Amino acid sequence: MDEEKEVKNIEEIEDDARADRGKWANKAEFLLSCIGYCVGLGNVWRFPYLAYENGGGSFLIPYVIMLTFCGIPLFLIELSLGQFSGFGAMTAWRASPIFKGIGMGMMLVSFFVVIYYNVIIAWALYYLFASFQSVLPWTHPCGQEWNSMTCEEYNATVLMATTPAPIENVSKAVEVKRISPSEEYWQNRVLRINNSAGMEDPGSVLWDLCLCLLLAWIIVFACLIKGVKSSGKVVYFTATFPYIILIILLIRGCTLEGALDGIIFYVKPKWHLLQTAKVWKDAAIQIFYSLGISFGGLLTFASYNKFNNNLYRDTFIVAIGNCVTSIFAGFVIFSVIGHMALRLGTDTEKVIDQGPGLAFIAYPEAVSLLPIPQLWSILFFFMLLTLGLDSQFAMVETVITGLLDEFPRVLRPKKYFLTAAICIVSFLLGILLVTEGGLYWFEFYNSYSAYYGLLVLSLILCVVVSWGYGFWFTYPWRFSDDIKLMIGHPPGWFFIGNWMLVAPGLLLFVIIFSAMSHGPITLGDYTYPKWADDLGLCLSATCVAIVPIYMIYRIILALVKKESISELFKPSKKWGPQDRSIPYDQLTGANTTTPLGVYAIGSDPPTFEQAVNDDITDPFPEKKL
Repeated sequence: MDEEKEVKNIEEIEDDARADRGKWANKAEFLLSCIGYCVGLGNVWRFPYLAYENGGGSFLIPYVIMLTFCGIPLFLIELSLGQFSGFGAMTAWRASPIFKGIGMGMMLVSFFVVIYYNVIIAWALYYLFASFQSVLPWTHPCGQEWNSMTCEEYNATVLMATTPAPIENVSKAVEVKRISPSEEYWQNRVLRINNSAGMEDPGSVLWDLCLCLLLAWIIVFACLIKGVKSSGKVVYFTATFPYIILIILLIRGCTLEGALDGIIFYVKPKWHLLQTAKVWKDAAIQIFYSLGISFGGLLTFASYNKFNNNLYRDTFIVAIGNCVTSIFAGFVIFSVIGHMALRLGTDTEKVIDQGPGLAFIAYPEAVSLLPIPQLWSILFFFMLLTLGLDSQFAMVETVITGLLDEFPRVLRPKKYFLTAAICIVSFLLGILLVTEGGLYWFEFYNSYSAYYGLLVLSLILCVVVSWGYGFWFTYPWRFSDDIKLMIGHPPGWFFIGNWMLVAPGLLLFVIIFSAMSHGPITLGDYTYPKWADDLGLCLSATCVAIVPIYMIYRIILALVKKESISELFKPSKKWGPQDRSIPYDQLTGANTTTPLGVYAIGSDPPTFEQAVNDDITDPFPEKKL
């Protein structure tokens, strides 16, 4: 009796925990939060430099293909799991308990990314503070303490005309790569990367950047201290403000001389690059990175929804809107790059060293060309700050919500302390990224934290939901029936076909194709050593390795307890809709009001909650073909 009482107490605590999680105040808050989560630094920072590295238009083709056949279908999977269950990344896998490691992997991906993602926000803060100077420091003529001999703010033809030289030396002068003041400021003043020889030589901590990183984490903690009740209000501004700034910068960029050359480079494909694995891998990872697929953030946000929210509509609005924003931001940045190439007398693809710093070179250059540049610089970097914070909120909230839902009795009363602990640990781990060699470590995290592991995790997610929970181990189309229960109609054949065949096949192709041509990553002229590549692959594999490790653990536990292993593949008895008042026969599809003979013939159909409370042995009987 004591044991039964304890079990009932645990269930009551879990139900209370579900009720206390909070909800979005309205549909707009969820939609704007998703837009803010997806439309972030991945759009205005990561997308442009990946497009630049992969030949502009050559990157757009696989990007759109991956969006259509992988991004949108998997986006709906995550929203559906979260909204149906009302739980976070780990607890939602009561749908198929043996695959709970997928939820753990999602949380690991988010945790790895938040460590370096806040460093980008710290860079934005640094530039924001620098924008209050009477003259923007990256617009100073060459000759500042951080400039090198290759700094050049004039067109190369002007240089040759004003600097007479023997004819035999002219060709040598033209061969020297000229660097703009904005790029010199980024490399030699902000990062001071010239003081480091590589990843193995981090150098000293840059305390100005370190303080900016500390401030960034304080902001994140302050905004998350009350969960969606506070962050849900912030997104009304943070999700809409960036579009105003980007439109202004695009108008200005398109009026610059040479802008058309940059735009042509952006939209014109180099067809031979489509034969390389890198462009496909980068496009796939960027889709998952930008949309937040397999990070757990979408699942977490959707868990705060009302049960009947139209997530079908939200999927198309957010996913397509996000990718249109990326392409739009590309036009902004490439119009400026074209202008910079003209001023420096070089080709568009050679104007800036490829890498994650491109946005912090091209965008500052763009705002410096506007009237009252200090004002526009302040607004732009404030925009960059808000873009980054939206996504950072979601990723940190994913980790917090996952732990709270899994251990409600222990952690929910201590939510403030848990949030503070995660922020402090992440800040300490991020200090390495604000050293003199920090950019090498930053690119290491950026490349490997969301690498093969993210693609493999997405593949497992798609297969398990469509073939495990949704089809083979229970009854056909259980997942489709869950969606129908929420929005009134099942998903179309576009989604079902992609879930079951197209998306897994496309992901498998990208993973194998990329693995066959794998090599160490590079940053400019620096090639990462083999030990760094091996370490990165181990980091990437961590989020996937936890899936089979957890499966083995659950199988061993079942054998010890002499339980049926096959039951681990079926929904647990604690799995069900967050709306517990749904009639039982609607949930199971049964054509009777007397499930398992418990209820009297002719009585009203019991709710899901009544069926569970009355200790029905299997509240989810299999449908028969």
